[in-house]
Amino acid sequence: MKSSLNWFEIPANDIERAARFYEAMLGVSLKREAFHGESMAIFPAERPGVAGSLVQGPRRKPGVDGTVVFLNAPDLETSLVRASTAGGKVVAPLTDIGEMGAFAIVLDTEGNRVGLHRAKS
Repeated sequence: MKSSLNWFEIPANDIERAARFYEAMLGVSLKREAFHGESMAIFPAERPGVAGSLVQGPRRKPGVDGTVVFLNAPDLETSLVRASTAGGKVVAPLTDIGEMGAFAIVLDTEGNRVGLHRAKS
């Protein structure tokens, strides 16, 4: 079965500020790269074929009305505290979604809405 997600990009105005935010919120390290004239900070991939990055470039504009990507956050409560501490804002609190687990939505330092998801254990 193919995954419904294979790559995502979250736009940033300041790639280093955005990378520090996501590293702090998720407790991970992002790999910095340049690709076709754009700066990127790539999220670690837990399995082949599903990955993504922050991206800064002239065609990329962050905003609250775009696509919402849900990132894996097994310790959702801690990620929400980290998000607030790192300069983000929780805009949809931790919400139980039954058999699918729980989610929340944060506003990152660039103005993007980003979902956090914890699978049911």
